[in-house]
Amino acid sequence: MKNISIGILFSILWASASVATKFGVESVSPLILANVRFFIAGILLLLFSYTFKRQAEFRLPLGKEWTQLVIFGLLNTTIYLGLYVFAMKYTAAGIGSLAVSTNPLMIVVFSAIWLGRRPSRMEIICIILGMTGIAVATYPLLKNAYTTIEGLVLLIASMVAVSMASVYYATVKWKLPNLLINGWQVFLGGLFLLPVTLVFSDFSTARLDVQFWASVLWLSLAVSIIGLICWFYLLRIDTVKASLWLFLCPLFGFFYAWWLMDEPITAYTILGTLLVVVGLYMGVMNSGKLKIKS
Repeated sequence: MKNISIGILFSILWASASVATKFGVESVSPLILANVRFFIAGILLLLFSYTFKRQAEFRLPLGKEWTQLVIFGLLNTTIYLGLYVFAMKYTAAGIGSLAVSTNPLMIVVFSAIWLGRRPSRMEIICIILGMTGIAVATYPLLKNAYTTIEGLVLLIASMVAVSMASVYYATVKWKLPNLLINGWQVFLGGLFLLPVTLVFSDFSTARLDVQFWASVLWLSLAVSIIGLICWFYLLRIDTVKASLWLFLCPLFGFFYAWWLMDEPITAYTILGTLLVVVGLYMGVMNSGKLKIKS
């Protein structure tokens, strides 16, 4: 029961990121929102780790660990979340949540490329189903300015970046605890994004109002900290079962978008979501079978 509760909580929090981001970019430039979020989440995680965790493994990174954290932070925070936040200014919140759920499918492809093997027929089918689902769900939203082609391109690029980050993470033999890895990669990712934010963001139009702070605090505390703690807990128990909780993210995501942002739920939305969920389910089950055989 505990694992189920944590899984549902993860899905609820993870799916909320797109709507929270949409609210935030109404007050400030996307890059400003991203940078403030990264610094709050990173600093809080590092302060907690070094203040309350007395175990020997909670130490400063050493030698090549800094390089590993820099690469991971660039891919997973600077590029992925930087592009994602920017994409959400031009993309429907529901589509943002739906796209995030395709991450495991892309990981399968990039891991195959990284390991020098050809993706299996099943893996290719799963990717096609996932991408087709996003296209179907997006189609009616392109007509009414909820989503633009530019926003969709940025969103897909962000999914590619986070998939590469996940594959890289899996290839590194980390000696640091997950809390420290996440804290440092978010903080470093914020540092790398800061020059871009200072050069390209319009600070004159920024409104640091209640909506902005509610958005950034929710993204920092609920999504980047509590959501990731739940995710790491689920991964430690069973990687394949953890991925199953991603099935709920599009459902919660479209509900939030309809409830809080008045985005329409159409037959295209339902069909597209079903295609993504089927593709994700087939991909997760296929990867689970491969792991059992090996």
